[in-house]
Amino acid sequence: MDAPVKPTAKVAAKANPSRVRPTRAEAEEAVKTLIGWAGDDPAREGLLDTPGRVVRAYEEFFAGYREDGAAALERTFEEVDGYDDIVLVRDILFSSHCEHHMVPFVGKAHIAYLPGDRVVGLSKLGRIVDVFGRRLQTQEIMTAQIINAIGEQLKPNGAAVMLEAEHLCMTIRGIHKHGATTVTTQFTGVFRDDPAEQARFLALVRGSA
Repeated sequence: MDAPVKPTAKVAAKANPSRVRPTRAEAEEAVKTLIGWAGDDPAREGLLDTPGRVVRAYEEFFAGYREDGAAALERTFEEVDGYDDIVLVRDILFSSHCEHHMVPFVGKAHIAYLPGDRVVGLSKLGRIVDVFGRRLQTQEIMTAQIINAIGEQLKPNGAAVMLEAEHLCMTIRGIHKHGATTVTTQFTGVFRDDPAEQARFLALVRGSA
């Protein structure tokens, strides 16, 4: 099997352990500042509890920083009983946040791999999408992170990842292009080297195989 796609420094970067994380109180004060900057009064009744709610929401939105993507795939199974064809999980719904504007992008992921000597529980493929999605992201980097984790943990004969998403930074601001969808793909092993396997993956994703 070919080596996993080499991640960029940005993809591979770990959180800086020396960085001091702001306190919850500091985070809530930052939200109050943004409310005031937007033109409203953070002290009015309807906004009094908003900073706390926002911080709690951010804990959920960005829970992926506290999780290890590779660890989500650590438990594998060697009993494949001769199965040597594509394993595909498609239409995995996800949401993430654009690292440029901190607004959501939402869509679905399709993940396939051709097993080597091990397989993983199907729910774990959905789990790895959540781990990387719950961070400030670009769709391109998220695609690479998913396929690299699969390559490192499963050592498959090939893997394929497709993400399709609508970016609110394009639809509710900027150029306001509602309905525009961004598609990113990444292939390793047989899916990268054999056009017929790529075509088969795409046909299975589209439900036409």
